[in-house]
Amino acid sequence: MNVDELVRDALRDQADGQQPAGPGFADRVLSVRRRRRSRRLASVAAAAAAVIAVVVAVPVLDFGKQDVRPSGRAEQTDITPHPDQSPPRDMIAAGRVALAAYFTTKNVEQSADRAVEQRTYWLLNPKTKKYAKDDRWSYVAVAPGMTTAAVLERNLPVPRIGLLDLASGQVKRWIPVDHPVAGVEFSTDGRKLVATTYSENPDHRVKVDGAEGWEPPFTQSDRTGFHVIDVASGSSSWAGVEIGGGAHNPEAFINPRQDFAFTRDGRLVWSGMPTEPGEKFYDFTGGEVPPPALERYRDWSVEAGASPDGQLVAGPFAGRKWKTSSFVLDARTGKQREVRGQQLLAWADGNSLVAWDIGRDGNEFRQRLVLVTVGGEKTIPLSDFRSPKDDTKGRWEPVFAER
Repeated sequence: MNVDELVRDALRDQADGQQPAGPGFADRVLSVRRRRRSRRLASVAAAAAAVIAVVVAVPVLDFGKQDVRPSGRAEQTDITPHPDQSPPRDMIAAGRVALAAYFTTKNVEQSADRAVEQRTYWLLNPKTKKYAKDDRWSYVAVAPGMTTAAVLERNLPVPRIGLLDLASGQVKRWIPVDHPVAGVEFSTDGRKLVATTYSENPDHRVKVDGAEGWEPPFTQSDRTGFHVIDVASGSSSWAGVEIGGGAHNPEAFINPRQDFAFTRDGRLVWSGMPTEPGEKFYDFTGGEVPPPALERYRDWSVEAGASPDGQLVAGPFAGRKWKTSSFVLDARTGKQREVRGQQLLAWADGNSLVAWDIGRDGNEFRQRLVLVTVGGEKTIPLSDFRSPKDDTKGRWEPVFAER
């Protein structure tokens, strides 16, 4: 079966009627465990046949009137798969998003009882459409349009943020900050940055009794707050945020790395937490506010988040209708539907997502990127399978950005 047939099948399935999945959420999981052995999975239905990498034109997809993005950029509706590549060498894209970068991790020992999990990035050159290694950075966030990235140097936390030109590989400007940062994310329109501040490196690792190798220090975090930065001018404000749950929930805690991000409309920032309530939302002064109406069902452990039009929210692992599947929720009502895919990563359009999924061998840790459709039965392979072994070059983590 070729890509054209897969796309036709997926679109045909999308038009069919669909039954909602049963109620209930999968248990919330710690982010530091998500990349490791955290899913209770078995096998997946027969995967779609591998195909030659091509660009496929598909019908224009509904992005919704509420989508906010810089002017002058046309909507992208094509699919660029490379199901024979892992790690990828050539650009992988689907609809509105592309794999803008990927990274691998390794633990670098600093002393007998301390190590740092270090990332190595491969960044997409927008001119060559190929990924190239760039080991200068400890953290990278790619802006919408995929021509610029916000980069943080080694030895986190750092006192400045670089704006990297992805075509030339040169830092065009440095933005100094008053409080050292270790994480950074763009707003949906690319005009603002939220930079999470820490007093110590959130990626440091320790020896834990009963565990093999290095682990994050459980329940310990050195997060201090966040900067909101105007990208054009470099001006910023800082807000301090309490780490725990406060007097009403003293046992609440956050992970060692628990970065902030903007809400979909860019008016608030939010952060997840592995204990109840799961997510907290803040204004730019650091004051806690109620969840926005269309983000109250958001799950911080699911990277895809809200759909482009804000009407759907990607949910956690389901495993009901299929052995590897995930929930998609109505943003207003919380009503669940089940979609193919072990882990939902990014929205390709208002009804399709890029996800990790497993193959015929049933190995839950050997995954590839696929395109899935709400209400559809088929998956379209986008990459080859990554290695199941942690902290190896073959175990790469994707970074998606809007095209």
